[in-house]
This record gives sequence, C-alpha cells and structure tokens, in this order.
Amino acid sequence: MIHKEPLASYLKRRVFLGALGLSEGEPVVFSPLAQGEYNVNYSLIHPRTGKKLVLRINTGSQMHLEDQIGYEFTALQYLVPSGRTPKPLFCDREQGLLVMEWLPGRTLDYKTDMDEAAGILADIHSVPVPEGCRLIRPSCPAQAIYEECLDMVQHYYDWEKRDPEVEALLRQLVKETGNLPLTEKAGEGVPLCMVNTELNSGNFLIDPQGVSSLVDWEKPLVSEPAQDLGHFLAPTTTFWKTDVILSPDEVRRFVETYRTLVGDRMDCRLLPERVSLFLRVTCLRGVTWCAMAFREYSEPGRALVNQDTFRKLKAYMEPEFLAYILDTYVRKDFLA
Repeated sequence: MIHKEPLASYLKRRVFLGALGLSEGEPVVFSPLAQGEYNVNYSLIHPRTGKKLVLRINTGSQMHLEDQIGYEFTALQYLVPSGRTPKPLFCDREQGLLVMEWLPGRTLDYKTDMDEAAGILADIHSVPVPEGCRLIRPSCPAQAIYEECLDMVQHYYDWEKRDPEVEALLRQLVKETGNLPLTEKAGEGVPLCMVNTELNSGNFLIDPQGVSSLVDWEKPLVSEPAQDLGHFLAPTTTFWKTDVILSPDEVRRFVETYRTLVGDRMDCRLLPERVSLFLRVTCLRGVTWCAMAFREYSEPGRALVNQDTFRKLKAYMEPEFLAYILDTYVRKDFLA
C-alpha cells in the first residue's frame, strides 16, 4: 500500500510520471479529496494540461480481493462507453492505487434529481457486458446478497458487547428475509448488465450544466439492473447520507422513468417485480453491514474512522429503526 511510502515521493517516480505523459522532475500538486470506508482519494493537478485528476488508494477490500484496485480499474475501462463514469488513466496494482479523471458535479438530491439518476443508470446498464468480462457474476444475485448478509451479521452476533434487543431484531430480519424467493432464477425479460451495487447519494455527481455521472466503482458485478435499482431506492440507502425515505409512489415513478429512458436497449418487462425483491433483500444488507461496521467502529485499531459514519451507524442500530425495516419492508411488499 502507498501509505508505506510518502505520496509526495511516489508522485516523483518515473513510472507514474510517464503514465501521465510527464517527464522526471515535473511537480504534481495534490491535496486530500475524500475518504471512504476502505479507500482514500486525492485531487491531482496535471502540470501540463491543468486538468484535475483523482488518485485513489485502497486500504482494504470489501470483496476480499487480492487485486482490489485492478478490479476497479478494469470495471472503469469497461464502462467508458456509457459516458457516465470516470475514465481510468493509470493503475499501479502493487501499490494499490489508480488515477482517473475528475468529474464535476454535486451530490444527488432525492427530491429534485431522481430523473437525472434514472438517466445515469439507464446509460450505464445499457453498456453491453464485454465478452470475457472479468467482473464477478453471481449465479443467483439475490441469494448472493443474502449470504453476504449472513457473513456480515455474524460479526455482530459474535461480539461480546452486542445489544440483546438489537441481536434479536437482526435474527428476525435474517429469518424472514430468508423466506423470500431469493433462489428463483431470473428468466426472460431480465437482462444482465454491469451494476455498481453501492448507489449512495454521494456517489452521484449531478452537473446541471453538463453530463451527470456515477463514481466509486469499488464493488461492481455482472448482475441484473434491479439489483442496482433496489439498492438505490431502499430506505437503508436513502437514509444513509440524508433523512429521506422514498414513498411507494416515488419508487414506482422512478422505475417507470428508468424504463422509459432505457427504451429498446434492454428488455425490462419484469423490472418492477425484480426491483421489489431486491429492495427487500437490500434492506437486510444495509442493516447487517451496519451491524458489522458498528462493531468495527466501536473497537480500537480501525485504519479509517469517519465520525459522520459512526453517528449514522448508531441510528441504524436503534431497535426502533430495525423494527421499522422489518415491519414496513421485509414482512410485506412495500410496492404492493
């Protein structure tokens, strides 16, 4: 990892400068840009073009990949035709970093930008999956999400400081979500595409004067469009960076707008019912991830600590919130 070497020193390396079309000795100005749960991002200024670039450094892999940064870089290469994602410029797999173009825009607003978000996702999902695609492709995506949830929540179950009431609600959520038709194979009318799987509002860049985009491709997969839509629309996602929880009518309108914008690029006949399934299992994914992360944040030794994230984790682990998710989303079809 690059943290073993000062970043300023690394940016003077010949291999790095050459990849950006620079000569030895040309200074590259950088500054902190943003910090995720498993990565750190810096803003770079290209000394010749003056263009802003992003340098991304991994601190871990949620997908348990040995080459996490290479996986992200490959995904960004595949998605260039969408015109909605950052173009990748350079990848150093040994150091765990990549450089990509910087894109303008502000964070998505759920009250004003839903149509724009539908357009972004329609363009991304419509990119054909490349032949020999190296992205992971679960055979049954909903079941794969559920199994991921089981792994994550076990970290909380095994914690000696767990809250018994929270644990009981999590176990009930796991049990009842497991009764959903998670193993049903998607049939005709359910296309495969490249999905982001992490559609928090902060990963959208809305540019009213240009082209809006989607960044942070840490966990892309080959799956069905409904996996992304279910994650984007779920209350565990919308409430993460805001205080918004979408109504059934708002969810339905978004799905119809998305279908209209996709047009004849994909067969979306079964999209509404698939979104309903993925929205429900995504709720479990959201709270089990938070349970795991809450334990991590409560113990010493974590590499990155974001206090805003910690406050939100506490909110998600409140029994009242877990009961709301169970009663409103898991025990009934929210869109029925």
